[in-house]
Amino acid sequence: MKHMQKILSVLVLLALCCGLFAACGGGNASQTESQSSSSQSESQPQPETVEKTAVRVGLIKGPTGIGAVQLWDKSDRDETKNDYTFSLAAAPTDMVSRVAAGEVDIAALPTNTAAALYRKTSGNVQLLALNTEGVLYILENGDGIQKMSDLRGKTIYANGQGANPEYVLNYLLRENGLTPGEDVTVEFRDADEIATLMAAGEIDVCMLPVPNVTSVLMKNADVRIALDLTEEWNALDNGSILTMGCVVVQKAFAEQNPEAVAAFLEEYRESVESVAADPEAAAPLVEKYEITGSAAIAKAAIPDCNLVCITGADVKTSIEGYYKVLQQADPTSIGGELPGDDFYYTAE
Repeated sequence: MKHMQKILSVLVLLALCCGLFAACGGGNASQTESQSSSSQSESQPQPETVEKTAVRVGLIKGPTGIGAVQLWDKSDRDETKNDYTFSLAAAPTDMVSRVAAGEVDIAALPTNTAAALYRKTSGNVQLLALNTEGVLYILENGDGIQKMSDLRGKTIYANGQGANPEYVLNYLLRENGLTPGEDVTVEFRDADEIATLMAAGEIDVCMLPVPNVTSVLMKNADVRIALDLTEEWNALDNGSILTMGCVVVQKAFAEQNPEAVAAFLEEYRESVESVAADPEAAAPLVEKYEITGSAAIAKAAIPDCNLVCITGADVKTSIEGYYKVLQQADPTSIGGELPGDDFYYTAE
């Protein structure tokens, strides 16, 4: 009996030893596997996190804002090189205040306003790109206006007081022998208000930009385009191009973030070209971002918006003639004198 107990004790002891060795061996294998996995993980290249530059972009309702909608949409989908924050203003004066206060880094503005702001900020604003050529039209409910001189004795409802529309209209009136305020009465109102009045037949003559023009024509079949002010400008053969919209940048921001500015120009050009090439695809975005109130109007208007993206050395050669005309007609329209060379942004 004692002999059997000894045998059983030996067997139990052997079983315990085997279990202990198995446990130790399993632990070493697990540790080895973990170390191997860790080593492989460390040896594999980890994806780099590229920090995007924050860029605050200000747009204005109407043609100067339309070209940016594809960029705005890509930004919302986080598919852009910069981290953009967009804001929208109804009138140039609102955006001028934001630029002057440093609330935006890049902004779309009328070209004359950009030059005046350059003076107002002592050169702290630079012209980055031209984005819109001529977009102004005289509309008439009737058929009595065939040439500029036919505006004598008329009351014209117009938008853009203190900006390109006012100065362009006044210049063209004077060049055609008419004195604003004497031979022609000009009533300045908000563009949307004028469009509503014209479409309802409550006024007979107005000056509006696209896409407001498109909206009126779609709503009132009795209204027609009497004069294309780009054609009237070109007929004067004054050595300039009617260039009405642009993009400016805060000088300090451009100096501190040249790569971000270069990325913006690349992405903005792509956006403008995309919008111009495919109005049907861009139109819903124009409505979505409230640049205009209707995708149908945007689709019809985009081909007449004369969207461009002129950058670099071409900017000065394209706009300087226009600034010289404005300076001769009314120096206050561009801040008193022509902008200096430092007004024109050039990449280092």
